[in-house]
Amino acid sequence: MICHGVFGKSSLSPRYCPDGHTLPAVAAAITRRGRDRLVVHASKVPVDQLLGIAKKSALLGAEVVMSALDKPRSISRKEGTDIVTETDKASEAAVVGALREAFPDHAVLGEEGGVLGDVKSDYLWCVDPLDGTVNFAHGYPSFCVSVGVVRHATPVAGCVVEFLPTPGGGVGSAGWTTRTFTAARNVGAFLDGKQIFVSRVKELRDALVATELVYYEEMWPQLSALHKQFTAKCRGVRMSGAAAANLCHLAMGCIDSYWQYNLKPWDVAAGLIILEEAGGRATTGDGLAYSVFDRSLIATNDALYEKVLALTEPQTSAMLAEGVSLSPWCVPKGYRVRSGAQLD
Repeated sequence: MICHGVFGKSSLSPRYCPDGHTLPAVAAAITRRGRDRLVVHASKVPVDQLLGIAKKSALLGAEVVMSALDKPRSISRKEGTDIVTETDKASEAAVVGALREAFPDHAVLGEEGGVLGDVKSDYLWCVDPLDGTVNFAHGYPSFCVSVGVVRHATPVAGCVVEFLPTPGGGVGSAGWTTRTFTAARNVGAFLDGKQIFVSRVKELRDALVATELVYYEEMWPQLSALHKQFTAKCRGVRMSGAAAANLCHLAMGCIDSYWQYNLKPWDVAAGLIILEEAGGRATTGDGLAYSVFDRSLIATNDALYEKVLALTEPQTSAMLAEGVSLSPWCVPKGYRVRSGAQLD
């Protein structure tokens, strides 16, 4: 199946998702609970066990990425301006190998390799082996390895390993270092073992916000209006080129809000649990409860939430009124999606 309208210059042109994705059969099964945050109880697999494997597999992927920094980049085109490198594929192989060894009965959704494992499992591992591929290809920070696991549609554990330039610079891998973000449900969020929290910024005029200004033809009037509004009302708008990094930066308090459209499960699964455990809040652009299969996202601290929503809700509603599809997507065929309220 295909996910329509992702990352291309025109979302009217379909882009193929990995094999095994479907939309309509399960879209209606994603239940929303207004603007309330999802309440999630303990997983059947202990979250510390899930987190341990998320971290182990993400670090294995990061080793592959780090070693590739000493080698010439091997780049192929996917569609339009989107690219993939051999490093994406090798990193995903390392990550998925560790996940399949630890949980052979779980499902895995990789950006490059599609769906593996048992889609009837309660658990779906979402893997972005190199978030920020374009940044990596150009040696531009930041980029990262992101591994998150959801139970039905709700993230329960995740790890993001982010690559940053070393203070003194250098050639190849000598010019880069990493930092590791981790979180598990009801455990907290951590950066290299130290607990992190979202900022306490209360006003948009004091806020540094993040997005990626991507061109989707049928969304462009609303996207450009949002960019204008946020630029006018906020201290600054930044674009990192990596969704997982943006969510982690929000979790550690160095940015104060993040909004984006057409993200996919592997973009957000790990970063979302890190954000929520750091005290952050995430909903759709029109204020509904967010799942990793949704196509619109606003993420903030609690103090800024209503102010950010006041900007995104009218534009998101305008998209829907004009027939832009924001229905859930990239759900593996056969995977059971239920709301967090049902996760006993």
